[in-house]
Amino acid sequence: MALFFFLGITALFLDFTGTLHAWLGWMAKVQFLPALLALHLGIVVALLLLTFVLGRVYCSVVCPLGVMQDVVSGIAKIRKKGRNKYSYSAPKTWLRIAVMVVFVLALLFGVGSLVALLAPYSAYGRIVSGLFQPAYIAANNVLAGLAERADSYAFYTADVWMKSVATLVVAAVTLVVIAVLAWRNGRTYCNTICPVGSLLGLVARFSLLKPVIDRSKCNGCRLCERNCKAACIDAKAHKIDYSRCVACMDCIDKCHKHAISYAWRTKAGNAEKNEKVDESRRAFVTATAVSTTSAILRAQEKTVDGGLAVIEDKQIPERKTPVTPPGSLSAKNMAQHCTACQLCVSVCPNGVLRPSTDLMRLMQPESSYERGYCRPECTKCADVCPAGAIRPITVAEKSSIQIGHAVWIKKNCIPLTDGVECGNCARHCPAGAIQMVASDADDDESPKIPVVNTEKCIGCGACENLCPARPFSAIYVEGHEVHRFI
Repeated sequence: MALFFFLGITALFLDFTGTLHAWLGWMAKVQFLPALLALHLGIVVALLLLTFVLGRVYCSVVCPLGVMQDVVSGIAKIRKKGRNKYSYSAPKTWLRIAVMVVFVLALLFGVGSLVALLAPYSAYGRIVSGLFQPAYIAANNVLAGLAERADSYAFYTADVWMKSVATLVVAAVTLVVIAVLAWRNGRTYCNTICPVGSLLGLVARFSLLKPVIDRSKCNGCRLCERNCKAACIDAKAHKIDYSRCVACMDCIDKCHKHAISYAWRTKAGNAEKNEKVDESRRAFVTATAVSTTSAILRAQEKTVDGGLAVIEDKQIPERKTPVTPPGSLSAKNMAQHCTACQLCVSVCPNGVLRPSTDLMRLMQPESSYERGYCRPECTKCADVCPAGAIRPITVAEKSSIQIGHAVWIKKNCIPLTDGVECGNCARHCPAGAIQMVASDADDDESPKIPVVNTEKCIGCGACENLCPARPFSAIYVEGHEVHRFI
């Protein structure tokens, strides 16, 4: 079941079309931190109850970053010819508390960059979307080329481009650090840094079902300790740190004397009772974990001018206020709820969303229109967001949400700089907010320039994207701190 969740969530981030969300979108919504930020209290309570009954199965089954560490640990085990050399380590309680305090303060004060760095689901999302999705798209483009030769359009090509250097660096560093820790020590990240793991660990200490060591059967071989990737089994003292145990059951598999069983919580004096491992109970645990979580729940712009000359790339204008996507309500709501998982960036079909480079909003999505514009009929980013940073909206609602307004730059406008007619911005404005008027009020034959009706403009960026001026458009979108309906 861990593999099922792992592959499903990976597919969500790889799928640049957004079509898998209809079947697998619930996997993102049952992640603990996104559900908490979205105030999906039913999911949060269900996950807490799941932990209280079964232990930290969320960390070993549902969390993709946790499963990724198990994959790395498994590869390391193969390289070590099937032998693990883990050992018990004392809990780093002070470090876990310190990270948790920093994380909670970051949530309260809206420091989204810190929240994004510590959120496990989002860290995995950045790794997949930043490092693996480009290779996936490149492979798709090869298939699209082969299919086109066979007169098939089962695939279509998509651009592979650098969305954010900062986000790519963070994703690469995160992957290297977590992979090295997992290779050497298993679940070190989960049990020392991860705030979700620390919170669930507090609940797991009192879980109803947990691994129990039977002292009368234990021969002291320490196989359980050497194979515990959570480093939470002290075989010498016959104790298990349940706050760090992720209920992976590896200890039960490795014990040749059946000295460890997954049992109902009892008094300490009864922990030594003889009890055989019930394999049917194990199957029940797995089924319960999955059923519980399951229940809760193209256009690319032309790059050449008529095929004759290469068009110079547009450059990003300096916006005083960043443009956040429709459905995000406000810059404040985005900062408080977004975990920078990059799922919305991955599925944006027009290349509008990309991670922010601002330190306070690092890696959170913002709109920019060099590669495309926010089409009125598209609501994919709002459909996939699991954290409530971008609320679900209808197509009708999107067309009436003002996320910004267009600003005209006189010195860049082609009718004035080159003396030729244009009007591209007015022709393509879906809101009809731009009109072309004579630049000289006393001369009707003077070059026509755009005038923006800011009350009608919704900030979609069609004018900025389709403006032929290079490298800076003669018209660009300035964002609004708070969105409004018009």
